[in-house]
Amino acid sequence: MPATILVVDDDPVILQLLQVNFEMEGFTVITAADGVEGVARAQADKPDVVVSDVMMPNKSGLELVADLKADDATKSIPVLLLTAKAQWNDVASGLESGADDYVTKPFEPLELVDRVNRLLDSLKRT
Repeated sequence: MPATILVVDDDPVILQLLQVNFEMEGFTVITAADGVEGVARAQADKPDVVVSDVMMPNKSGLELVADLKADDATKSIPVLLLTAKAQWNDVASGLESGADDYVTKPFEPLELVDRVNRLLDSLKRT
């Protein structure tokens, strides 16, 4: 059974790009257009991995991570933050928020798929 990825991004072009790339690699993809919708989808659908932008309206990716990690039903779902915020302090803040990985834009789609696969592999080992 293919892994399910929840992609959360307020940019519809990035959202579509990520959806197509993950689907081409055999993943099932669900999407959300902001952090509020992302938390709701994660709670309802229990994806295997969440890939989220950081800078979004209504609820940032950092707030999304905090909400998911604070909820017993979603705290074990790995979250990869994908963002243009590339300064070291941004990366540190993302990881300190509870994110399991952090990738900066622009990104290489195949590298992103590889990073998601590594998160899935780490779940199998636990």
